Amino acid sequence: MPDSDRIPTNLRTLLILEVLGKSDQPMTATQINEQLGLPKQTVHRLCVTLEENGFLTRPGNSKKYQVGRRLRDLGSGLLHNSRDHVARHQILKEVADSIGETVNYAVPGNEGMNYLDRVETDWPFRIQLPIGTSVPFHCTASGKVFLASLTRKKRETLVASIYLRSMTRHTHSDPQALLDELNKIRGQGYSLDQEEFLEGMVAIAVPVVDPRGRFVAGLACHGPTQRMSLAEVIEGKDVLLSAAAKISNVLFQQE
Repeated sequence: MPDSDRIPTNLRTLLILEVLGKSDQPMTATQINEQLGLPKQTVHRLCVTLEENGFLTRPGNSKKYQVGRRLRDLGSGLLHNSRDHVARHQILKEVADSIGETVNYAVPGNEGMNYLDRVETDWPFRIQLPIGTSVPFHCTASGKVFLASLTRKKRETLVASIYLRSMTRHTHSDPQALLDELNKIRGQGYSLDQEEFLEGMVAIAVPVVDPRGRFVAGLACHGPTQRMSLAEVIEGKDVLLSAAAKISNVLFQQE
């Protein structure tokens, strides 16, 4: 770490965001500064400013900071606008060609999973969920694979805060039933949407993770029950898992 007195203020802000971005847990300003060695008052002041502007947040008004909405949006935007998104889109096309149905790349937002990228099927009959669409966490394959990636405590807290609206007769509207399924998803490594979001649509999703195994996005395939049985959906699991690994390699340049 260079001499703290010579680090410009704007770079100090980025260093704080970098420390929090690499952490799996919320951190106090003091804990952040243990990795930076900056003047204590400066770190506290910058953290307060970042919180006031939506880049950081303090869960439950605790003393610990974590990534806020604006910083999550910034991270998603940087990934989307980099040249890597071209390679990612090509991988999605390969999956769509292999499975023969629509493939989505979705990231968590404030209200649900946001479709960041998508490759449509060539079938004349398809379910329209364009890029930019936001879908619920609790009744979609990508949403549930995200929820399953959280620690047990965070899963329980988030499920308790979500309105478990019954979108169809198959939707999990009971919190404990949803938590039981999330536990199963966490163990098996993929999630299913068994007509829980839309009648007549089934889907499967797998997680795209960073080098530390943290959730980045959900890679999902969906189609109408007229063309896809649940068994056929599950058959596409290995194709999706392979594609998710490729996307992770592209995004994080793993060797």
